[in-house]
Amino acid sequence: MARPTSRRDVLGAAIAVAATAGTLSVAAGRAVAASGAAAVAAAPARRTQPLVDNRFWSSYTDWRCGDRAGTKAVAGRRPGVVIAQPAGTTDYTDPHTGTTATWEYATWTSPVHRSRVPATEAIASWNADTPAGTWLQVELSGEYSDGAATPWFVMGRWAAGDQDIRRTSVDDQGDGRASIWTDTFSVDDAASGLRLDSYRLRLTLYRRPGTSLTPTVWRLGAMTSDIPDRFGVPASEPGLARELIVPRYSQNTHVGQYPEYDNGGEAWCSPTSSQMIIEYWGRRPTADDLAWVDPAFADPQVCHAARFTFDHQYEGCGNWPFNAAYAATYRDMSAVVTRLNSLTDLETLIAAGIPAITSQSFLKEELTGAGYGTAGHLMTVIGFTADGDVIANDPASPSNEAVRRVYRRAEWEKIWLRTKRYNASGKVVSGTGGVCYLYWPAHPTAAQQAALAAVGVH
Repeated sequence: MARPTSRRDVLGAAIAVAATAGTLSVAAGRAVAASGAAAVAAAPARRTQPLVDNRFWSSYTDWRCGDRAGTKAVAGRRPGVVIAQPAGTTDYTDPHTGTTATWEYATWTSPVHRSRVPATEAIASWNADTPAGTWLQVELSGEYSDGAATPWFVMGRWAAGDQDIRRTSVDDQGDGRASIWTDTFSVDDAASGLRLDSYRLRLTLYRRPGTSLTPTVWRLGAMTSDIPDRFGVPASEPGLARELIVPRYSQNTHVGQYPEYDNGGEAWCSPTSSQMIIEYWGRRPTADDLAWVDPAFADPQVCHAARFTFDHQYEGCGNWPFNAAYAATYRDMSAVVTRLNSLTDLETLIAAGIPAITSQSFLKEELTGAGYGTAGHLMTVIGFTADGDVIANDPASPSNEAVRRVYRRAEWEKIWLRTKRYNASGKVVSGTGGVCYLYWPAHPTAAQQAALAAVGVH
């Protein structure tokens, strides 16, 4: 069965801030045409059963529990998994350079995780160090609710740098029941009732033959979810007034810069948001890291983030796990992609000093004060006003000084949490259903650890 070649082909890349509601926006859009089934505009009542399940392996015990072929668990301040003795060698032809090279490899395969949420979607995340001469691949395989097995799906081929391989998602993956849309496993027909009940993750570590190099992976896991079709959500009650002081960067400062990375700054909402939070936590690239950037460019670290989150297959900087993995390349940083249930979850995080990056899409008139519409956009939530409205660092702003925005609570919650919406042409397309990036120190405070646990991240 022929599969769609790329989520980018289906979704389209939004390459400019919308001057009107019908124009594509600043980030790669993630709106997918609805299946054609009639949708009810009224918001469904909140369900009592969980909608999201997170499972991340990160402890020494976790790494010892997996099936290992040439890998070993390492203890210490930050436990991980590394190559011990390679399981073999393999040739890999990089589809983006045409270069074929031989690599030693070793694998770690997680135990089977039975999700508490029989899922329609799954998104993997990983935190790793890949020195020059190394890289890694993450795969997912599972069992459907009818007992059938999935194949092994590639969720990403990744390196922190770009000198050995080109960081890439893999298109044309599907088994007639589910497909991989860049970074997301998705059941093809959720209305059929088919779900992903359980899964394993397989991690393959690669290095140049004859060396002692190794990637080190500190965290690996996935978020699975079953978010009901909804055009809206019941508004949550305000519960916090606090604002975190987060650096402000505008992606539009970089319009026209390094167009090889998704047309330049006009499409860099995701890496710009990532860089804001990375620097909030006191991390930033070194002068040597930034030596490749034109010294005439302001905020070169945003250019750096764009280059090192870029997915060469998707041809954009909006690959969700690649952004999280980039954040975790900084000293003692952890990062995951998950979904949250409401602004109450974000208030829990903000109260503990943890800002978050959220993904949303909307028409110009749906978010008062934005001044644009978007098929998909990332912003940084940094706090809440006394009235409960959302304080966001919106990278789709004309300058750094203009990045801080206040958006109406009910409008924000709707555009972030819905799974269905009408675009400017009146067509039903999808929303992201509460997707969120969370970045935090690898050794959080007790309050931060409790806040993360409260939203399902351990």
